[in-house]
Amino acid sequence: MPTKAQVLAFIATQNGEVGKREIARAFGLSAAQKVELKQLLRDLSEEGTVSRERRRLHVPGALPAVVLADIVSRDGNGELVAVPVEWDSEAQGEAPHILVQVPRRASGPAPGLSDRVLLRIVEGSIEHAVPHVGRVIKVLEKARKQTMGIFRAAPQGGGGRIIPIDKKQLGRELQVPPGAEHEAEDGDLVTVELMRQRVFGLPTARVKEKLGSLKSEKAVSLIAIHAHGIPNAFPDVVLKEAEAAKQITVRGREDWRDLPLVTIDPPDAKDHDDAVHAAADEDGGFIVTVAIADVSAYVRPGTALDREALIRGNSVYFPDRVVPMLPERISNDLCSLRPDEDRPALAVRLVIGADGRKRSHSFHRILMRSAGKLAYAQAQNAIEGRTDDITDPLVEGVLKPLYAAYACVKKARDARQPLDLDLPERKIILKPDGTVDRVVVPERLDAHRLIEEFMILANVAAAETLEEKKTPLIYRVHDGPTLAKLSALRDFLKTLDIGLPKTDQVRPSHFNRILEEVKDTDAAPLVNQVILRSQSQAEYASENYGHFGLNLRRYAHFTSPIRRYADLIVHRGLVRALGVGKDGLPDDATVESLGEVAAAISVTERRAMAAERETVDRLIAHHLADQIGATFNGRITGATKAGLFVALDITGADGFIPASTLGQDYYRYDEVRQALVGDRTGEMHRIGDRVEVKLVEAAPVAGALRFELLSEGSYVKGPRGGGPQRRGAPSGFAGRPGKSLPGRAKPGKSGSGKSGSGKANPGKAKPGGGRR
Repeated sequence: MPTKAQVLAFIATQNGEVGKREIARAFGLSAAQKVELKQLLRDLSEEGTVSRERRRLHVPGALPAVVLADIVSRDGNGELVAVPVEWDSEAQGEAPHILVQVPRRASGPAPGLSDRVLLRIVEGSIEHAVPHVGRVIKVLEKARKQTMGIFRAAPQGGGGRIIPIDKKQLGRELQVPPGAEHEAEDGDLVTVELMRQRVFGLPTARVKEKLGSLKSEKAVSLIAIHAHGIPNAFPDVVLKEAEAAKQITVRGREDWRDLPLVTIDPPDAKDHDDAVHAAADEDGGFIVTVAIADVSAYVRPGTALDREALIRGNSVYFPDRVVPMLPERISNDLCSLRPDEDRPALAVRLVIGADGRKRSHSFHRILMRSAGKLAYAQAQNAIEGRTDDITDPLVEGVLKPLYAAYACVKKARDARQPLDLDLPERKIILKPDGTVDRVVVPERLDAHRLIEEFMILANVAAAETLEEKKTPLIYRVHDGPTLAKLSALRDFLKTLDIGLPKTDQVRPSHFNRILEEVKDTDAAPLVNQVILRSQSQAEYASENYGHFGLNLRRYAHFTSPIRRYADLIVHRGLVRALGVGKDGLPDDATVESLGEVAAAISVTERRAMAAERETVDRLIAHHLADQIGATFNGRITGATKAGLFVALDITGADGFIPASTLGQDYYRYDEVRQALVGDRTGEMHRIGDRVEVKLVEAAPVAGALRFELLSEGSYVKGPRGGGPQRRGAPSGFAGRPGKSLPGRAKPGKSGSGKSGSGKANPGKAKPGGGRR
């Protein structure tokens, strides 16, 4: 009879595709032992160690079937050990170690330390007595991490200094001796390599490559593009292929050009990849049509366009520019559903009952002609009686049925209870010179919710159809919170006298009840933040384990193929499954091969998110650099041993307060309360607290801000320590009161303020079709 640990290890390697029968077969259990196994599984379920979905067993937070990993060390036997590249340590805990196994008949170079590899998680954990074993699918060349910075020329001429762009390198400037500038000029973004170091003075380096000037337009996003290795120039062969593409005609398609489909997008969108229509039916329900740009008709498998799209994985959106997944000839022209122009599309017709639930659906390969291009606010104004020349003829026949259909499907959405966090998104408005004009929180309208819900319905329908046709696909999956995160969340909520049920079947509704309980109270921002941090990150996978946040059993991204490669794969799968063209998913595409694609595009998505976030930080830091000494109101968004993270109210700017600068006490990190608490006084600063801060320093190049706390904290009952503490930081304490943030020099103009190619804010205006 296997132990609990052995059974748990086996389930973890099966990626949600295992039940009691498979476990009994794997361990060769007798009939009597199967009874014992049933009790063992019940115990694991009650402990919350294993979750059960339709008689399938799954370990929350388990590794996917295919993992992109970096080889970081060797174990005691000399075997290679790797860690996942895309592991979210904050949400999932410490990254798991994977024993690397090389197949005997492997072709290509053998993996070694610092290599990046694609691994298939196998069942070897039972025999090897290690948590995870990964068999090498492919060895990928690991990009050497470049040292990047801004070159500042010496005033006297010859040589200069490098200001690092990485927050972790602040204060570690490099000196460039005369003759090592490589033609770099003051304000240039450069890569450098270290030279032989002297005993005294700053480390020295020589410039390797000049990447661009911060005095040029779009300079701030240029830093993130190069720092994260985002491809931003299309190869000539890709551009030639795009230019050679010809307009798709109605031949071989259903002609839907008379159906008044409309697009509803942000006002500055350049690519329009989804259009909608709704009509009431006889049974009190609606027929909702969602038409999506047919990118698969232009981007065929194995072509240069396809290879480049896979490398990019997705479009990347900055406040001052867009780095598109596809050339503008495809994304902004041939595939964009522009009004009054014939465009190919893949459409899904959804039959919605009077209760808001989907009764049936069907997919169609069509030629359409959009009846109107609307912005969210424009559509909302029209439905509220404020029409314009474009919306006036569309109100009765198009917009009112759409809003009525949304009111219907909203009933089913509310019954489903997806996770409903209240986290306002801020948007940066730029001046013509690319600097920050202001930061706004766009109003959340029913127009946004309407598109979001229709896109979710279409995505679910795509996953259901491909499963029914037994066609491999890439799912959008979101695991439930890990056991460690749930335990920490329960402990924290207890400090607010809020309970979270002790069950292995935690659902979004459990969190929603808590959010409703604190709604409109001072604790609401705090609880929203803490619940958000308890969640896992969504990702792509060729195996399905559901979408926790949306509370859906199956979900696939289908609605944005212009800007996401995952959607293009789903489109090809539908073309193949429905037999509506020869440009569908190739016959040799399998769950295994799509698992490799899913792992790769999950990494490019993380890369895009990091680059977008860092660019916003740099723009805001530059915007505030002239306001040193000014005071601001904000809220604590994070607490660590090193100090507090604070987000300002108006701009949303994030900054840091070192723990060593807090009052006349020694502050320790209280993990349960998620706060810093004074030993002697019991003064507490916790996540969600309102604070007043003074801006002490700003480093625009790195996007770093340092604040000083002006307001007092709350107080816990009784002091934390046994008397006054000596001021200062003991061993292991990260606060450094004298640390400065270098690099206050302004980066200059950073862009035109135009949105470029694509939507201004992917996955935010349309969360259903975005990053969920």
